[in-house]
Amino acid sequence: MKFGLFGFLFVMWILILVGGGITVMILGPFSISGFGELDRFIGSIIKAIVAIILVVIWILILSKLKNLIFRKEIKS
Repeated sequence: MKFGLFGFLFVMWILILVGGGITVMILGPFSISGFGELDRFIGSIIKAIVAIILVVIWILILSKLKNLIFRKEIKS
């Protein structure tokens, strides 16, 4: 059980680091132009949507991993 829990925590931290890297390196400098005064607003909306999608993907990955670990533990 310890390996399963530690594996889950390891994957969780990797996802946190990858998500932070994507946010800082790709989303941070992202800007949009051509909409006049709405440039910053539309850019912020796009960044928020991408961040929410990343969070949902991370939750789905961790949920699948949790289910896999519990199934393995129940069988043994």
